[in-house]
Amino acid sequence: MSRRKNFLFLILLFVAAYFSFAFVYPGWWTPSWLPKHDFRYGLDLQGGASLIYQTDLTGLPEAEKGEALEGVRDVIERRINFFGVAEPRVAIREGAQQLLIEMPGVDNIDEALAMIGETPVLEFKELVEVELTPEELASIEEENQAIRQQAEEVLARALAGEDFAQLAQEYSDCPSAEDGGRLGPFQFEDMVAEFSEAAFALEEGQITSDLVESSFGYHIIKQTRGQDEEGFIEASHILFSIQQSEEGYYWQNTELTGRHLATARRSLDAMTGQAIVELEFNQEGAELFENVTARNVGQPLAIFLDGFSIIDTTGDGKIDASDLYAPVVQDKITGGKAVISGDMGAQEAADIARRLRSGALPVPIELVSQKTVGPTLGRESLEKSLYAAAWGLLAIMILMIIFYRFPGFISAVALILFTIFLLALFKLIPQITLTMAGIGGAILSIGMAVDANVLIFERMKEEIREGRSLDRAVENGFQRSWPSIRDGSFTTLGIAGIMWLFGTSFIRGFAMILGLGVFLSLFSAIIVTRLLLRLCYSGKVEKLKWLWPS
Repeated sequence: MSRRKNFLFLILLFVAAYFSFAFVYPGWWTPSWLPKHDFRYGLDLQGGASLIYQTDLTGLPEAEKGEALEGVRDVIERRINFFGVAEPRVAIREGAQQLLIEMPGVDNIDEALAMIGETPVLEFKELVEVELTPEELASIEEENQAIRQQAEEVLARALAGEDFAQLAQEYSDCPSAEDGGRLGPFQFEDMVAEFSEAAFALEEGQITSDLVESSFGYHIIKQTRGQDEEGFIEASHILFSIQQSEEGYYWQNTELTGRHLATARRSLDAMTGQAIVELEFNQEGAELFENVTARNVGQPLAIFLDGFSIIDTTGDGKIDASDLYAPVVQDKITGGKAVISGDMGAQEAADIARRLRSGALPVPIELVSQKTVGPTLGRESLEKSLYAAAWGLLAIMILMIIFYRFPGFISAVALILFTIFLLALFKLIPQITLTMAGIGGAILSIGMAVDANVLIFERMKEEIREGRSLDRAVENGFQRSWPSIRDGSFTTLGIAGIMWLFGTSFIRGFAMILGLGVFLSLFSAIIVTRLLLRLCYSGKVEKLKWLWPS
């Protein structure tokens, strides 16, 4: 490669390093268009709760135990996601038939335990029409006027400086009232439009000057934390629920619930070969299902699990309030057996069947272990780890400069670039959550990068002693040390791959970060160090013999 191309590549390298540094450590030097993300920390660094539940699979056939565990895991994941835990993890311990649940950042462990322990709610809902008499409409309007008057009085008290949290506890109809109306972090699209428009227009600490009306009622909103880099704000609110007076259609619960469902399984239609889901109800459920289908022929029958659709119908990769799964009843169904058919693949049919079973799964779970990690302990562990890593990195760079002089200085520069790029990848790759084990893998990969440089420089010293010119010594040093570097790195990658495939959560995190670090260390040693040396082994630097090892 010509000297000109080396310089161009070097410029590109340092431009990439600048943007990586600005991405890792945002500040005044960070361009406004560069995305801003925080590191994702695991339970041991962020603090939170770790729970282990024992499942009772007694009486289930061996072939169904795996699916039963997956069904329970699916329900618990839904509940934790609804609870708003960031980066939760629910894993199955196959041999022990246990569920390991990790919830970073959870500070209300009792509420989380209560939510996980509740029985999954599988609901079948029918569409009904609402017709109100003039008297009913007048009564609702009169009641809503009284609610609005009370809301305006509370708003005046809040604007006058009364304690907002205390007012929320006293007047709010929202479950958040117990916590002083706090809603926690949310983005614009997480709330109804009227609420978000008002909340995001406020300044930190400001209260809405007028009542905010939505389909839920009247809101008094106070922004408690301004918008961060990812578009989240925090707010508290006081909700005054109103009576709905709109006529039309809405989903109403039927008598049929998950406890009436005996089983659900994926199958194939004998005529078309399409994937279908077969349902079978118990004796009581069969009678109820017959009554429900008889009065809903030609109408949709919606199926909800924990208040949400059982499948993703919008195709956005998540199940939320915008999804609705409501197969149309073709005829009155007797005998307690039914089929859900339609345009669905085999995997989608399997998912529907598993979620239907999870709503009535006869598998008790019992909490056998509960461990909490305080955020203070997590921060201390993180600070000590970073402190040790920084001093270790500095010591390695000093030793490399002492032993190998100018090439050692070059390797120190390459090591700094390696660290910047590695931290940027930690932020950039969503699957990477930093734990103590992961940080250990990162520090080990730094050692791998230094090890490669040591092999190269030792080979260079041998070439210089044999009388080779400096440029030939550098090129031979890289070429002849490459087989050893390659074999050592690929062996480490192979071991990391085995640990990732068969290890537990912390081991897999360690393996992923170690593997990523090894790939980056190869780039650092073979590309970056070589490029910098090529630019320096000609000219005045080459004549200063004391700068080069011998």
